[in-house]
Amino acid sequence: MKSPLLFISSILLLFAVDQVFSLRFHLPSNAKKCFREEIHKNVLVKGDYSISDDPNQKVTIKVTDSKKHVFFNKDNAKGEGKFAFNSDEYDLFDVCFESHMEGGGRGADLEVYVDVRHGAEAKNYDEIAKAQKLKPLEVELKRLEDLSESIVNDFAYMRSREEAMRDTNESTHSRVLYFSVFSMLCLLGLATWQVLYLRRYFKAKKLIE
Repeated sequence: MKSPLLFISSILLLFAVDQVFSLRFHLPSNAKKCFREEIHKNVLVKGDYSISDDPNQKVTIKVTDSKKHVFFNKDNAKGEGKFAFNSDEYDLFDVCFESHMEGGGRGADLEVYVDVRHGAEAKNYDEIAKAQKLKPLEVELKRLEDLSESIVNDFAYMRSREEAMRDTNESTHSRVLYFSVFSMLCLLGLATWQVLYLRRYFKAKKLIE
């Protein structure tokens, strides 16, 4: 039973790799570094961070969306910590780390580690198992069910985006076609008017009969 379950779990994890990512980087003093993540609507997002200690530097952590709405903000973040929020709508979210050197000057680079999970990967299945009194196999099945649902929702969203793009292309094609026909009719009308006008002009000047 475990072997097929592990195989299915591996396949689903391959499709859900975008639901969790980790970064480790160096943050210079008086500098700011951000990373951006695309997250769907009504999705739980959790993050863990770890910052090396420097008593002369303060680090501010801020999570915002494309409209600059603040979902998490912490000044003077030190050591290890967590943040969590729910996305109100599909958007791009920025997680920024900014260091401030007290008294000015330059300090040593800080080492920052951040691990962000969203969707099924952000759920605490140990707490779910305790609350619902689930067996280990049932917990694994629950996790796979959530991953499957998340993948299905992602495919449904991509399909809706594809349909919207197709409708836009078809609408644009129709408008270009109508505009081309209208332009040709205008040109033909203008050419006809010019011929008739010149004909009357030449007759008035008795250049033609």
